[in-house]
Amino acid sequence: MLTTTTSQRRKEVSRLINLKMKFVIPKLPFALSLFFSLSLLLVFFFAFPLTSLRRPVSSVAEGIRIRHGYKSYEAYIQHQLNKTQNPKLRKVWTTRDWDRKVRVFSTFFQRLSDVGLLSNGSKALSIGARVGQEVAALRLIGVEDSIGLDLVPRPPLVVKGDFHAQPFDAETFDFEFSNVFDHALYPEKFVGEIERTLKPGGVCVIHVSLHGKTDKYSANDLYSVKPLVKLFKRSKVVEVRKIDGFGLDTEVVFRKNKD
Repeated sequence: MLTTTTSQRRKEVSRLINLKMKFVIPKLPFALSLFFSLSLLLVFFFAFPLTSLRRPVSSVAEGIRIRHGYKSYEAYIQHQLNKTQNPKLRKVWTTRDWDRKVRVFSTFFQRLSDVGLLSNGSKALSIGARVGQEVAALRLIGVEDSIGLDLVPRPPLVVKGDFHAQPFDAETFDFEFSNVFDHALYPEKFVGEIERTLKPGGVCVIHVSLHGKTDKYSANDLYSVKPLVKLFKRSKVVEVRKIDGFGLDTEVVFRKNKD
């Protein structure tokens, strides 16, 4: 009788263990999965901090962000052309905007002439000149040897060209002006071409926005003057001042080294 009872107890214990395992075993994979998921999350967090998930800052320098997203350089160019070739905008630029902008630009240029940074004998280039308002302003104050550069030509004031690869010989100009730095997809190439085509001792004037919003055609965002200055490898800063230039708030003047 004792043997039978012991045998029955053993069978009952075995049954209970098997019954318990039926509930434990299915839960084990979920527990393991949760453990491994949390482990991977912790590894990812420490390997890739939240700062790395933000929109990337350009490798050019701190303080400037490149607006990535173009599938190709051709796509970038086409995006810029969508603005430059817009017939409504071109009509505005050549009619009601013309006199006002020529007058404001001529004020900027006259001041530069008054302080000896520009002269009537200067050979001048306006980069990203669109329909040529800046060129007209330069000629208005007496800088007759002036020309503009843009993706869409407008003779006789503007010739066709890409500011990432200017179609001019080295050391051609005494003076270069641009208010389209924010449209440069490759700021280092933009500046490199300025320094290539500028004569030793020549002056470059850049208008930028540090505090205001640029438009949807801008290819970079500048947050301080420092990264712009770093891009000019062969030039020195002459002056930096606040301006009111059609949405742009800062004027930076460089002079290319003579040696």
